[in-house]
Amino acid sequence: MVEMRRAHTRDAYGRALVELGRRNPNVVVLDADLSTSTKTAMFGKEFPERFFNVGITEQNMMSIAAGLATCGKTVFVSTFAVFATGRAFNQVRQSIAYTNLNVKIVATHGGISVGEDGASHHSIEDIALMRVLPNMTVVVPADAIETEQVIFAVAEKPGPVYVRLCRPPTPLIYEEGYKFRGQPLKYELGKAVLLEEGSDVTILATGILVYEALEAAALLRKKGISAEVVNVHTIKPLDEELVEKSARKTGAVVTAEDHSIIGGLGGAVAEFLCETYPVPMARVGVRDVFCDSGPWEELLAYYGLTASGIADAAQKVISSRGVVR
Repeated sequence: MVEMRRAHTRDAYGRALVELGRRNPNVVVLDADLSTSTKTAMFGKEFPERFFNVGITEQNMMSIAAGLATCGKTVFVSTFAVFATGRAFNQVRQSIAYTNLNVKIVATHGGISVGEDGASHHSIEDIALMRVLPNMTVVVPADAIETEQVIFAVAEKPGPVYVRLCRPPTPLIYEEGYKFRGQPLKYELGKAVLLEEGSDVTILATGILVYEALEAAALLRKKGISAEVVNVHTIKPLDEELVEKSARKTGAVVTAEDHSIIGGLGGAVAEFLCETYPVPMARVGVRDVFCDSGPWEELLAYYGLTASGIADAAQKVISSRGVVR
């Protein structure tokens, strides 16, 4: 079982930004009046001359970011996910993605784990919106430790990137120094991380559902089922090589995400496998509904975004495996 340690991905983002600012004088940060929540205030305190609070004008923020990027700056922009992708979609599309500019959109408060803020602020479509844009890389870290790795990696990658973080303190998957169960790892954009090997079913998870996937594997192990668990931190580009290799190995796939099952990780995996190696598959996520408001862990449980929900889905796809193949 994974040790229950918790930390905010937002705090990790703030710390990483400060370190980036010390390393690279070309890093600038913009926020839309939410810097204490997104934690960009940490950067603003350290580097006030490179921090711009544009107010509640998300569309304008994206346009300013594009302009700064044309001047050779590495630009980080932050607000809540529902605003970064929904309210400012046209500016992201036209001014950042279309022009392939070096802007990193790091959005916090993604998914139904936003909790009590309710359906208006539950960003369950942001990954789909960003994934469809040409030139856009889409990343969802599994925990706070991986978040720091992500921020340093995207700072070095030219072009637009969307990074999705969550609101609550969530379980840590990794150990300090980016280790998993004592083994050091190397973070690489576009390369998923095989956390547990298995032979009966593949669980592809992203973000806060990676922890639940590991717990699901433990539940399945008690029933004699061997589950392979993969942290798909980069939704686009998808690690097609690892996804296909694992699907061929187990013959059954479950995806898990704090996002709509339409257009997110589940959509990306289904689109790829249906053209390469179709297998029985289940998508664990929000099922085309606007969710209720409430404590975030209760919401995840109510909508089945839990270890038991993943384990149940795994058993169903295993039972249907012989019918399809």
